[in-house]
Amino acid sequence: MTHKAGFVNIIGHPNVGKSTLMNMLMGEKLSIITPKAQTTRHRILGIVNGDDYQIVYSDTPGIVRPHYKLHESMMKFVNTALQDADVFIYMTEANETSFDEEVIGKIKASGKPLLFLINKVDTITPAEMEAKIKFWQEKFTDAKVIPISAKLNFNTDKITNEVLRLLPENEPYFPKDDELSDRPLRFFISEMIREKIFLLYQQEIPYSAEVVVDSYKEKPEIVVISATIFVERDTQKAIILGHKGESIKKLGTLARKDIEAFIEKKVYLELSLKVSSDWREDANQLKRFGYEF
Repeated sequence: MTHKAGFVNIIGHPNVGKSTLMNMLMGEKLSIITPKAQTTRHRILGIVNGDDYQIVYSDTPGIVRPHYKLHESMMKFVNTALQDADVFIYMTEANETSFDEEVIGKIKASGKPLLFLINKVDTITPAEMEAKIKFWQEKFTDAKVIPISAKLNFNTDKITNEVLRLLPENEPYFPKDDELSDRPLRFFISEMIREKIFLLYQQEIPYSAEVVVDSYKEKPEIVVISATIFVERDTQKAIILGHKGESIKKLGTLARKDIEAFIEKKVYLELSLKVSSDWREDANQLKRFGYEF
């Protein structure tokens, strides 16, 4: 029996819905989702296995022009994804008419197949959608253009069908067990906490915060998790704490519920705060947080 396997890399501008699509294709929440741009900071692999195939989906940070060393590392994840892909998915929104020419140039130069997705078509009329399909198909004559709504799960089955058609014949890259990703459990726990920071706090706070899981201890009746939230300034630390610690308590409660649903066990979550001045520009600190250069 012929077996297919390959990396399918999802690329696009910040906030186009890449993480929502990734989770939809996986049938599991691996990538955190918030309304704010630049929520995704790492490259996350999601592994989908069938009897005769293995799809390794890759969610990368949105394409940004670097302002910090953190951004440089985020773009390294994007560039790595450009190099090892077997199939590319480039996402845009229904109201967009531009694209990243440098990235598209690299995709075309690779000679690898491209699926071009128009997301959020639920926000436009059917006539507008047809016009958008024609517009993008004329720009990318070799690509398959698919209108979708990742949020409403519209047309996402067509993506899977196209991916399976385009995948090369290969042996599986990862063991066909129950693993959904190459990332460790602590990574996803830290991401769930960070997601709640994005949802609960405004302006610069989410972008100045990073989360590290310090310990994960399984006991007979409960899992005890300790995590540290790093921020850049004392004022940010005070905002996350809130009056009499009320804000961080709410943050911990919301994160704990998500973690419990993810690991299917009762959790005691302990959060602490530390100030690490300008960590977004500190290469050594960034490496400690799992970023690469």
